[in-house]
Amino acid sequence: QVQLVESGGGLVQAGGSLRLSCATSGRTFAGYTMVGWFRQAPEKEREFVAAISRHGATIFYADSVKGRFTVSIDNATNTVYLQMDSLKPEDTAVYYCAQSEHSIWSYNKPRAYDYWGQGTQVTVSS
Repeated sequence: QVQLVESGGGLVQAGGSLRLSCATSGRTFAGYTMVGWFRQAPEKEREFVAAISRHGATIFYADSVKGRFTVSIDNATNTVYLQMDSLKPEDTAVYYCAQSEHSIWSYNKPRAYDYWGQGTQVTVSS
């Protein structure tokens, strides 16, 4: 079994920054294809934010965060990061990381991910 734990969420003013971390433990980290970040605001569906392939060679971003968020991976520590800059109130949501063993071309589909973290709250005040 694989466990993912997010951290780094919190309350920040608009224009500020946060860095989320996703630490993975359990079954070998090497048996996956990509790690994704999703978010879910109250009464909204879970939406794709960013994804990174196993060795970091391929990265995807949602249009809403492109140019503001940066995803990276540290395979030495089994950790994926989401650097969030120029935050806006509409970025407020619970952020989840997830690991997939499927094709990276399904990067924006929650059903393509096999393991999920518990989520971390990000609140951006105006």
